Order: sequence, then C-alpha cells, then structure tokens
Amino acid sequence: MIKKIDIHVHTRVVQMLRRPRNNEFYASPAQIREKYDAWGIEKGVIMTGISPEFGFHIQSNEEAYMLAEQYPETFYWFCNLHPTMGSNSPDTDFSYFLNFYKSLGAKGVGEATFNYRIDDPLVDNLFYHCAECDMPVTIHLAPQVGGFYGIVDDLGLPGLEALLVKYPKLRILGHSQCFWSEIGKDVNQENRGGYPSGEVRPGRLVELFENHPNLLGDLSAGSGENAVMRDEDFGLWFLERFQERLFYGTDVSSPSVEFRLGGWLDQMHENGRLSDSAYANVCRNNALGLLLGK
Repeated sequence: MIKKIDIHVHTRVVQMLRRPRNNEFYASPAQIREKYDAWGIEKGVIMTGISPEFGFHIQSNEEAYMLAEQYPETFYWFCNLHPTMGSNSPDTDFSYFLNFYKSLGAKGVGEATFNYRIDDPLVDNLFYHCAECDMPVTIHLAPQVGGFYGIVDDLGLPGLEALLVKYPKLRILGHSQCFWSEIGKDVNQENRGGYPSGEVRPGRLVELFENHPNLLGDLSAGSGENAVMRDEDFGLWFLERFQERLFYGTDVSSPSVEFRLGGWLDQMHENGRLSDSAYANVCRNNALGLLLGK
C-alpha cells in the first residue's frame, strides 16, 4: 500500500464553536494525524477557510501557515483569498497577497468557496492573478447564489470552460457535487448538487478533461469518490485515462467523518484492476509534483 498525499483537508487549532450540521468541532491536528496513520496517509494539504460563506468557524491564512510550520510531518497548506479583498474592485492587485503567502510556503489557493458567479469580474480578476503567480486553485462549485457556499456555474460548466480557455496557465482543481456530477450524461438541474448513481455514460466533465490540460480533479469527499466508484468499470477507465491530473483526497473536517476512496484504490490496485502508474500517480505522485515540483 502506497503512502498517500491528501490534497484536501480541514483542521482548526481552537475548538470553540461546534458545526451545527453534526454538532462536532473541526478535527484537531492530532485527530487528523490519527486518521492519517490509520488510512496510510503521509501528509495533507490544509484548505484554509476564510470565506464567511464556507462555514461557522473562520480560519485565517496565518493559522494555516502556523499549522504547517508546527506540524511539518502532517501538513502542507494552501492560502485563501476572497475576491473582495484589497479594494473590493476588479482592479485589485492580488499578486500582493499571493506572492507574500507563497513566500511563506503556500502551495496554492483554496478552497475557493465564495458564493459569486464564476464570470463575475471580481472572480475573474482573482483567477487572473492566480495564473500570473503560478498558484493552482481548488474550487468548490455551487448551483446558485444564495443558500450555498461555492462558486456558481451553470449546468454544463460553461463558465469553468471559459476560464480554462482564458487562462491556460491557471491550474484548477475541481471539487464538489456540482463539479463531479457532470462526469455523467445523466446530470440535470435537480441532481447536480447531489450524488448521481448507477452506470456512467461519459458526460461534460470528460470532455473538459480531454480538451483542457489545465483542469485537474480533486477526488476528495463523497462527490469525488462517488464519481469514480459508482460505476467501477468507468471509474477505472477514467483514473487510467487522466491519471496524471487526478488527486486523492479526503476532505476530512470532523473527527467522525469516514471516506472509502483510499481503501477502494488500494483494493483495485491489489486486484490488478488499477495499474501501478495510475495508482501511484493518483495517490501520491501528482500531489508531490503539484506541491513540490517533483
């Protein structure tokens, strides 16, 4: 079993405010380490939670930096920015923030959860600077403005494609139900925010991966694992076909949360259904390349 790198995790230092959804605190660094040791994970990437749309316990970039410094055996970190930061203007120079946090070891930007349309000028400006500063971005897509957290795009992801075309240097790690549900043709306005099941007929997302090499896939959470596990034959084909652009992840946030993807990947490899190269790339190598240039 290969030691994995988790491309997406959440943790907090101070345990003061419980999350109403499950009445739990965010997982502490010690609790993350315990899960990592049990699941065969070497390190994970902290997704910094600065956006008020994201949840109930805001986290600063400075805290994420401190955690990565204090627990270097467990964490890398992404900084995070909101499109209104600076001057609340489409002319804000986000390179000021990005280069500063990059100098402190931030490996990218994320998780972008602000609830603005993907074609909003404020959002476009932020992504322009991420491209110019060579900072990959993890995005959480949402179905609408209001009532959700995440960047809003329409069914079929036309805004995401426009962004990939406009900024070919920008590496985007797609994440969430509204992203991964587009893997099959059965997605519609009603189920795009959930977990479609059953056989997969390749959908819009496969087309985007085929046509845009700057699109990457964050396989964390129920949305990522569902995309490749709901139809094993298709999922294995997808992992092989795009093995250099897919990333194992958990999206652990609460101490009690469990995910199946890691064990499934191990099993598929042990059974000879997932090649050595795809298994190593998805579980580890792609992350090291993105984070460390290896």
